[in-house]
Amino acid sequence: MRRSIFFVRSLAAVGILALAGLPSHAQPAASDPQAVEKRVDDLLAKMTIEEKIDLIGGDTPFRTHAIPRLGIPYFQMADGPVGAHIPAPTIAYAAGIGLAASWDPALALRIGQQLGRDARSRGAAFILGPGVNIYRAPMNGRNFEYFGEDPFLASGIAVGYIRGVQQEGVSATVKHFLGNNSEYLRHDTDSVIDERTLREIYMPVFEAAVKTAKVGAIMDSYNLTNGEHMTQNRELNIDVAKGQWHFPGIMMSDWVSTYDTAADANGGLDLEMPFGVYFDREKLLPLLKDGTVTEATIDDKVRRILRVAVAFGWLDRPQLDTNIPRYNLEGRAASMQGATEGAVLLKNENHILPLDKNAIRTIAIIGPTAAQTITTGGGSGEVVSFANTNLLVGVSNYLGERTNVLYARGLYSVNQMSRLTHFTTDAQGTTAGVEHTTFAKADLQGGVTGTTTESGLWAAGSTRREPEEQELNALTAHKSTNPYTRPTTSSRWVGYYTPQEAGKYAVFVQTDGKYRLLVDDAVVFDSSVVPKFILNQATMELSKAPHKVVLEQLSQQLGSVSGMRVGIAPLDTIVEKDALQMASQADAVILAVGFNAASESEGGDRSFELPVGQEQLIQQIAALGKKTIVMITSGGSVDVSAWKDRVQGIFETWYAGEEGGTAAARLLFGEDNPSGHLPISWEKKITDNPSYNNYYPDPGTNKVVYREGIFVGYRGYEHNHVEPQFPFGFGLSYTTFSFSGLKREAAGNGRYNVTFDVTNTGKRAGATVAQVYVGEAKAAGEAKAAIERPEKELKGFERVQLQPGETKHVALRLDPRSFSYYDVKSSSWHADAGTYTVLLGDSSQNIQQRTTIQLPEAITTPVNE
Repeated sequence: MRRSIFFVRSLAAVGILALAGLPSHAQPAASDPQAVEKRVDDLLAKMTIEEKIDLIGGDTPFRTHAIPRLGIPYFQMADGPVGAHIPAPTIAYAAGIGLAASWDPALALRIGQQLGRDARSRGAAFILGPGVNIYRAPMNGRNFEYFGEDPFLASGIAVGYIRGVQQEGVSATVKHFLGNNSEYLRHDTDSVIDERTLREIYMPVFEAAVKTAKVGAIMDSYNLTNGEHMTQNRELNIDVAKGQWHFPGIMMSDWVSTYDTAADANGGLDLEMPFGVYFDREKLLPLLKDGTVTEATIDDKVRRILRVAVAFGWLDRPQLDTNIPRYNLEGRAASMQGATEGAVLLKNENHILPLDKNAIRTIAIIGPTAAQTITTGGGSGEVVSFANTNLLVGVSNYLGERTNVLYARGLYSVNQMSRLTHFTTDAQGTTAGVEHTTFAKADLQGGVTGTTTESGLWAAGSTRREPEEQELNALTAHKSTNPYTRPTTSSRWVGYYTPQEAGKYAVFVQTDGKYRLLVDDAVVFDSSVVPKFILNQATMELSKAPHKVVLEQLSQQLGSVSGMRVGIAPLDTIVEKDALQMASQADAVILAVGFNAASESEGGDRSFELPVGQEQLIQQIAALGKKTIVMITSGGSVDVSAWKDRVQGIFETWYAGEEGGTAAARLLFGEDNPSGHLPISWEKKITDNPSYNNYYPDPGTNKVVYREGIFVGYRGYEHNHVEPQFPFGFGLSYTTFSFSGLKREAAGNGRYNVTFDVTNTGKRAGATVAQVYVGEAKAAGEAKAAIERPEKELKGFERVQLQPGETKHVALRLDPRSFSYYDVKSSSWHADAGTYTVLLGDSSQNIQQRTTIQLPEAITTPVNE
């Protein structure tokens, strides 16, 4: 009985999915839900069990199996989420967190459309995005792909993105479901999250993707959640997503995130990628024979894949559209808009910005990210672009020949520092290099398999920057030569480092595996249990004597992006003298700092502090007394405490895509007005973060217990009475805005219209973000609410563009969920009768207007609505 009810619900949902803004050429097949289901059933009836099994497992890393006998083509996938880059090169768009910082769902729709076009120009049926995991702490190496800390904001951006992609006849793939909020040990950690927290914080964006955007596919994550790997988590995949949310589409695995055939098959997974390793004939046919897995279960998976294919028109046209330019100028324009709208101005002391190009004769562009176009962080999100513009080129092109633009990197890169670190195999320094011993198994076990002398303590990692090699692998690799096989060996590297002078030295290790680093037999970094950061760094006092350096590389990460590097650099000379000299000659200095695809990446986490030497660079440049503006490239907050008060301007530009340099120049010189607002709360110190004490596994276990519960981000800062460095929603502008006339009006059934006016009170055109928060007011004399709730929660927002002196009237809608918490006892959304405060401002802390709403009676909303 349950299955028949679920099927009827799925059928109704498919009709909505099929009409989710698909292009006209897809409409005839997709517009009639009964016709969709009939065609699916007809195809299913003609398939052999072997063909069914083939369809639910990948054939090559980015394609499903074709069934030519029945006219079913392979369905190709384009990696994402910030560029459709299978194959590369392609347009690189602003990374997810930068898109969220725009607070602009219309921009998300536009970028989604262009991603859809880019995918079609490559023949892709799926794009593997958007990534929507909630930003819990700045260390997560994949934060740059995601939409920030607030589920309401993230949902608004995700819905726009998904609708845009799917209007082009391409299925979006919302990921990573669920509890994938860190990258260290991502195959092994168990996210232990209580049900209320799941429902209120980590599920809503996935729920909006299904219910509002009608997404075609959901990707299960690597991790366990509440004791079960997500690819076999029946409760979340089947009971919640497919049952309560009526998701009719495809639940696919992340690449090599499958672990058990029967558990995956019965746990709701529909499509195993990149290959059918667990979903293949050899493993499934015996399980079908003994009844462990039923053919009805396999049929449901096949039906879902065919349902999406029919609804999107993939069986009726070539998915490759050769009329769409791969070098997509419309996409390039959208990328530019994303880079511009997402940049957040964090500091503008004495209105030093915008800079006056007519008053500047010499400007210095300094820093490790100044001449390096860093379109994205590392991993599957890394995008190779046809053409891009870094900060140096962007500013130089903008200023032209009249201005003298000087450039210095200021620091060696981590890679360069590692290669320039001179090790010897003996304390006497007679032989250059290090001794490298390899072992047959992890943790230096299994016996020695070889000993060699290497030139230095480094090893290259994999990269996504060779488009031809990437394309060949994507189209031809087979599971018998699976490039994703986990490494099982280990290594010990031993060398001696002799400083030229005694003093303070930066010691660092960059790798995403498990390791220990010892200097003079004392442990400096112990990542043998939890490899916390891709890039670990420390400052050490070293004497002018040989120091033994040992790296125990205990296990390597699957598909390592970062490789391995160890280096030692003297702090007194870590900043290059030519950079200081150039800065002293300049009228203004732009400092470009932050991370890149090797230091902030999928597969590992990053530190809160900036990479090696960058803090010293900022402090030494700032000490020269010049106008100094810092441009940060990162996927989230970084430690600014040591230098924030020494510089005059700070921009967070995230990973801005291929037009980041052009956008930065226009913002710095006032051609465009900064309008980005933080989609995260920015810590003063990392221990202030609400999840800090719960971010790593409990000792001796793999369990990451989300003890902060619903108090993530600004909810947690307010709950803990901790002031952030910069609050959620914060962003400065070159003009000023005011909010007035906040009103609310009942619209029936627990819905309210909220209206207000926004005025540009300054002298420049610009945009601000009006943010509406809702909080349950305590009853008079009540010491504590009946159930603990955040002080306030974002429930409405709108980006408003205004000319000087212009006023716009804004109307937003609140619904029952705007006032509700998740009631675990009744398994429903519940809003108590009583008074609720509605707050209006341009950040979570800068509230300018407020009013109240009186709910006359309690409201309960079922989870399936």
